Amino acid sequence: MILNLGNRAVNNFLVSFDEGYILIDTGYEGGFGRFEKKLRKADVAPKEIKYIFLTHAHDDHAGFLNEVLAVTDAKVILHPKAIEGLKRGQNSFEGGCSSALAHFFCLILAALGKGGHKFPAIKDEYLDRLITIDSEKFQDIKFPFQILQTPGHTADSISLLRDDILFCGDAAMNNFPSIHRVIIWIENLEQFKESWKTILKAGPKTIYPSHGKPFPTSDLNKYISGLDKIFLRPL
Repeated sequence: MILNLGNRAVNNFLVSFDEGYILIDTGYEGGFGRFEKKLRKADVAPKEIKYIFLTHAHDDHAGFLNEVLAVTDAKVILHPKAIEGLKRGQNSFEGGCSSALAHFFCLILAALGKGGHKFPAIKDEYLDRLITIDSEKFQDIKFPFQILQTPGHTADSISLLRDDILFCGDAAMNNFPSIHRVIIWIENLEQFKESWKTILKAGPKTIYPSHGKPFPTSDLNKYISGLDKIFLRPL
């Protein structure tokens, strides 16, 4: 079972498995109340969430992480490079916007006072619940799904593969102001291209992005040549 407890801005997927649920990311700061209501409506108790899969440490993915950790016993599965961002409580500004439209959109956000991309830093009391994908602890828990490293949008980006479905975080996008499934911010363009190749090689049929509706993986194959024409526009 796959539930989306997010909103128009960002998806929060809840995925069932034998032991309970895996929550893929949390949304923006201030979104916990809405998330909690949707959780109750779905008749899922917070304690049934066993893992939080953090695709990367950005404000729209870790905004209410502390609040979810407060009501669950969940462990957080993440890339080791994500820990620095969680402690800092702010997105990195390395890289740039992937198109003129994306650049304009980011400037509008800044004008509205939302350009800082800050979020609550992870509380010290929850640090021992972080499990990095390179650790012995991760091997010990026998995580039930495959993880792909998909950097480019950020250095810490990871995706979760369940059967023929890939939850890609921001390795791709299907919502305004995205063009041709490309995320609006890219830290490293070469890594982003390689991550699309990694996804295609893994062979999922459907991609569930953090922004927008699911789409066929074949779309990446259709648009991958266009990545060579991108140049990044720093803010």
